[in-house]
Amino acid sequence: MGILWFILIFISLTSHGDAHGPDSCNHEGGLCRVGNCISGEYLARYCFEPIILCCKSLSTTTAKR
Repeated sequence: MGILWFILIFISLTSHGDAHGPDSCNHEGGLCRVGNCISGEYLARYCFEPIILCCKSLSTTTAKR
């Protein structure tokens, strides 16, 4: 029965069209995280929807003249 749940979770993670994968997230400056983004980050998209999030850090830099 445990193997059946593992297969169902795997199929669920790979079947979503909105997930772009960890390579795409890392290429755009984000990190894949399980559960929630940490303080100072925001949800940019999903690495594997709905469990693994692609989090990017909030940009607080200002342009100096």
